[in-house]
This record gives sequence, C-alpha cells and structure tokens, in this order.
Amino acid sequence: IANKYTNSQKLAIQGGSNGGLLVGACMTQRPDLYAACLPAVGVMDMLRFQKFTAGRYWVDEYGSSDDPEQFKTLLKYSPYHNLKPGTKYPSTMVTTADTDDRVVPGHSFKFAARLQACQAGEKPVLIRIETKAGHGSGKPTAKIIEEYADVYAFLVKELGMDYK
Repeated sequence: IANKYTNSQKLAIQGGSNGGLLVGACMTQRPDLYAACLPAVGVMDMLRFQKFTAGRYWVDEYGSSDDPEQFKTLLKYSPYHNLKPGTKYPSTMVTTADTDDRVVPGHSFKFAARLQACQAGEKPVLIRIETKAGHGSGKPTAKIIEEYADVYAFLVKELGMDYK
C-alpha cells in the first residue's frame, strides 16, 4: 500500500488454522487495511482454546489464560475478544467444518456471530460451514472445488473484480 502497488479496497487476506488466527488478529487490529478477510478453521478465542479437544496441547506454543501474565498477552491479540462494537469491518467469509476436532468449529461460530453483531458497516459477514468434514486433510476433491468456488466468488464480488 505504501508503495502504491495496491490499496486497501483491492487487498484481501486469507489463512487457515494458525493462519486463520493471523487473519482474525490482523482484521481486528487494522480493519481499515483490507477489503476482504477469509479466516478458515482459525483459533479465534485465545482465552479458552485450551478447554476444547486438541487445544490443551497448544499451551506450550501459545501460553495459557490460566496464567495471569499470559492471559494479558493472549487478550491483546485474541480475535474474538478484540472485536469492537460500532466498527466498520471488511467483508468477511469465515470458513469452518462441522466435525473439525483439531480447531473446534465453535471458534468460528462465536467469531462470526460476534463480528455480525459488532459490524457497523454494510460489508457482509458470512460463515461457510463444510458438513461431514474436519480440519482439512483428506477432504474429497469435490468439496475442495466447491469451497474454492465459493471463496473466489466472494473475492470477485467484494474486491470488485472484472471477470470478463
């Protein structure tokens, strides 16, 4: 943006799993930088992640909200906890899977619901829930194609792309 290669109305950010956490943190800290955000199967609640399924194994990596000092750090970037009512957030399509046992879909459900409630602008906040699917590996080709079609259709519309 600073070098004028693009501007915020043409910029999107996408990431899955830890990358979904990154997308959530980026869009809550600087919603003005993006036209579209696509967090996928992300860890969005950094204060409770260790309470669900595999999350307890990530404490060495992230820290634990049970520790007062680590709680403060986690709170600073937890996407769910940094959504602010009355903020104009970019167009967002959260993607998750109903049987993800690595990053439980509750992270995405909570984040999308709160984002919809906090959204002050007219940009859409959508959630795409893949059924009978997990964290991503082993996904049938047909489901991959369907997901990419939805992602690209969303980006084409929200970035105002010309698709002649």
